[in-house]
Amino acid sequence: MKKEWAWIIFLSLCIVLILPWSLLRWQKEKVTGDDVQVRVLMPGGGVDTLGLESYLVGVVAAEMPAMFEPEALAAQAVTARTYAAKRLAHPIQPDPGYDVDTTTKTQAWISDNDMRKRWGWFGFWRNRARIEQAVKVTRRKVLVFEGDYIDAFYHSSSGRKPTERAEDVWSSSRPYLQNRSSEEENPQRFIQHISFTRQQIAEKLGLSPVPKTFSSTDLKILSQTSAGRAKTISVLGRTYPASQFRTLLGLASTDVEWVIQPDELKITTYGNGHAVGMSQYGANDLAKKGMFYAEILAHYYPGAKLLTLG
Repeated sequence: MKKEWAWIIFLSLCIVLILPWSLLRWQKEKVTGDDVQVRVLMPGGGVDTLGLESYLVGVVAAEMPAMFEPEALAAQAVTARTYAAKRLAHPIQPDPGYDVDTTTKTQAWISDNDMRKRWGWFGFWRNRARIEQAVKVTRRKVLVFEGDYIDAFYHSSSGRKPTERAEDVWSSSRPYLQNRSSEEENPQRFIQHISFTRQQIAEKLGLSPVPKTFSSTDLKILSQTSAGRAKTISVLGRTYPASQFRTLLGLASTDVEWVIQPDELKITTYGNGHAVGMSQYGANDLAKKGMFYAEILAHYYPGAKLLTLG
């Protein structure tokens, strides 16, 4: 009798532990095997060559919360695939030896080991399967405008304002990157409060000498984008593009407000990211309303066509 119970326990453990692993491997094999290859600069400095569809699993896992709606994950898979396809079609010259890295300089990417650390063993199995499904249902789907892959920019949250036109952030225009409603149900989701001393402002913005005090006229928004965010900012007479101001101070967005005190600058930002292209939280809110990934992409990239990579 004891032997029978031991066998029952052993078989139960096999079902619990081995079956999910087998299903995950089966799913992974279905995603891999495509002929498009991407050279990825890894954090350690080496370059790994991955199949495009396999690479996308790591991108979606890094770039979007795994428990977002399936249609939002699918929209993210298409934007990430399109971004990578654009890099492959228009390689950097001279060749740096890789196509993408694993940071937000191109697209964030994490390995299976990183996923396990982030989600735990059972969470890894569940979340990776969700992401693989999003990659699978959009297999080879890309966004194209006038015969070329679009610049499929995306960001976390537009906050309280619409998305930005490309020309308001990076000077060059793209017809498919225009002001669009964010569609976020909670525009106050990302609010950042951060303070800087006079010394910190001078150091981060490269100002010399350190101002003896701040006055109400030392900081000004000189111009705004069509969506209402800062476009150019003056600090102590020096003009900065708002995107540079954001980067130098480590701010979440260019939708900024501030309170100036003699020895301190208190800045509040709304939203998270450059605000160009698809809002990831907006995409998730649209998916919750029943919108399909193709409709979500059509909203954020007007005029772009959803085609098959070939």
